[in-house]
Amino acid sequence: MSGEMLILVLLVVTALGFDFTNGFHDTGNAMATSIATGALKPKVAVGLSAVLNLVGAFLSVEVAATITKDVLKIQQTSGADAGELVTGLSATTALLIIFAGLIGGILWNLFTWLFGLPSSSSHALFGGLIGSGLAAIGVSGINWSGITSKILIPALFAPVIACLVAACGTWLVFAITRRIVDQEKESGFRYGQVATASLVSLAHGTGDAQKTMGVIAMALIATGHLEASSVSHGLPFWVVLSCAAAIAIGTYLGGWRIIRTLGKGLVEITSPQGMAAEASSAAIILTSSAAGMALSTTQVATGSILGSGVGRKGAQVRWSVAGRMAVAWVTTLPAAGAVGAACYFIAHLFGDVTGALIIFAILVVASGYMYWRAQENKVDHENVNDAWEGEARAGEEWEEAVATEESDTGLPLPPVIPAEIIVQHDPERST
Repeated sequence: MSGEMLILVLLVVTALGFDFTNGFHDTGNAMATSIATGALKPKVAVGLSAVLNLVGAFLSVEVAATITKDVLKIQQTSGADAGELVTGLSATTALLIIFAGLIGGILWNLFTWLFGLPSSSSHALFGGLIGSGLAAIGVSGINWSGITSKILIPALFAPVIACLVAACGTWLVFAITRRIVDQEKESGFRYGQVATASLVSLAHGTGDAQKTMGVIAMALIATGHLEASSVSHGLPFWVVLSCAAAIAIGTYLGGWRIIRTLGKGLVEITSPQGMAAEASSAAIILTSSAAGMALSTTQVATGSILGSGVGRKGAQVRWSVAGRMAVAWVTTLPAAGAVGAACYFIAHLFGDVTGALIIFAILVVASGYMYWRAQENKVDHENVNDAWEGEARAGEEWEEAVATEESDTGLPLPPVIPAEIIVQHDPERST
């Protein structure tokens, strides 16, 4: 096996690894609210989402085509030389740029997952590629117009639009159903949530799996294994199938830490709110995928969940949690870019094949360490719906107060009713 082929194989394996992390990192985008309201059991939710992500990956190639030409300028995009590497760039260097960028995306995904922050997997990938591209080629190696029009502008407007749409939808839902008994309302909208959550999962597969397909296609074009002109008409079946399978497996394993943040941390959500948020997310994601925009489904889903809280009178929105998430969004591109650039410098320093093996080893070790750290405070399907931190502390303080009062008076105090039970039976109250 030649050195170039070995790097290509490592790159494809790493790309599928990124696709896997994308799956479990973004499961919460579709299923967090359904799990939080009880519309779906946790394991059922991630299983359904995995199947629909698998199906969605086969529905379109528009986003994949965007990735091959609108992020890096490593290939000619027009004229008789379309698909050829730019002057002075070898196939091996092009592979190392893509390889290092993927590592930047994966490590940032795992870092934010460790802290339960729903950052954008898409922007982690783009940041990693931009960073490695700058390190290898310089400013001229980045397609700034493509990044601005297809990535940065949608990133600024998508969460705001999603928030407004979900807020209006939530207000409308509660206005229309104000005469319906709360218990019947909750029960009915849970069925609706199953449908809308499924649609978001399908939309996620349609958009996010294609990003990895586009990266693999870019590597295949760089090494002469694929014609650039053929991408818009379809990709090799093995590329589509492997990417679809990787994101589906990642989705099924469930990014429980992020599901918990989206389902319990932002808003104490009810079924009508959950349905409005999911419907808004699905509409925006599907529209952007059809237009070839590499939109962040995480930002859309988060904006929709916040909107569902804003649109419901008396709802509790935890803006401090939203603020931490916003910081993660802002730092994703530069942080992943810094890792991507560092990985390229390391690979270039040690030489093509040796450098590729070293940065692959760094990826494995760093990923293993973060997984090990996550097990110290494990979140899974059994505790994903536990009370949020502030509520848990309030409950502990109440129990301590009860114990103190009982010891002082010898008489038991009446039990406190948890906030989520009150909200379940009376959605107009937030505490």
